[in-house]
Amino acid sequence: MKLVIFGATGTVGRQVVEQALEQGHTVTAFARNLTKLDIQHPQLTFLQGDVMDALAVEQAVAGQDAVVCVLGSGKQLSGTVRSEGTQQIIQAMENVGVRRLICQSTLGTGDSWGNLDFYWKYVMFGFILRKVFADHERQEALVRNSNLDWTIVRPSAFIDGPRTGQYRHSFPATDRSTQLKISRADVADFILKQLSDQSSLHQTPSLSY
Repeated sequence: MKLVIFGATGTVGRQVVEQALEQGHTVTAFARNLTKLDIQHPQLTFLQGDVMDALAVEQAVAGQDAVVCVLGSGKQLSGTVRSEGTQQIIQAMENVGVRRLICQSTLGTGDSWGNLDFYWKYVMFGFILRKVFADHERQEALVRNSNLDWTIVRPSAFIDGPRTGQYRHSFPATDRSTQLKISRADVADFILKQLSDQSSLHQTPSLSY
């Protein structure tokens, strides 16, 4: 499958790139600063650009089978790069006729708020990451209101660790028994599995250990 990955140099994006190549996909890595991605592979194309540049995004999307959006804001605790960048991606996909979108959001958005504990509700997302969380909420609304074949993946807090393939997903909003953490490698593993899972269309599966 031909994939373009937006946010390819991020901590999750890099894992998606590496695992997609391992699985035989043809990958286009789109990012502002590609020097952060020191990967060489015959099926990997680098495309430097700004996700806010409508023309650059449309050129990246054209001819792809699917789009993976793992945009992040780095260490910034404010900004709207996720929502505004996703809006550009959606518009580009609709313009060129590419339908399949896998978008990474966060556990806690929408009806998954009930999965969080007090610390994540009122300290992290209620105070420290309040603006980041609001941007994820806007991002999800844009995806859900699009005409695309979308899946929104909602992982819990990222940790370092190997790809295990052993995690919980699609648990109900009333479930309070997860560990509220998952490795970036397992997030990438789950994202790529959605490419061939038609049951995930227009769904918002949560993800955690």
